[in-house]
Amino acid sequence: MAEELNMDEDARDREMEAEYALEYDAQCPFCQQVLKTLQVVRLLRSRVNFTSTLPRRGRVIICPECKKIISAELAGFA
Repeated sequence: MAEELNMDEDARDREMEAEYALEYDAQCPFCQQVLKTLQVVRLLRSRVNFTSTLPRRGRVIICPECKKIISAELAGFA
């Protein structure tokens, strides 16, 4: 069972696209953990039932502890 848990953690780490260190500690609004880093996960559009003008890809920022989406912005994308 411990091996299954490690495989799940490894799979989650592979799904993470990037990790950003915070200049100052913050607190997750969901799990209340003190955050020193945030993780970025890529979004891929998998299905749509209409002609969509929305982008096919995107990114969300998540809490590394509870994995919930945090409201934030990554600026400076070229």
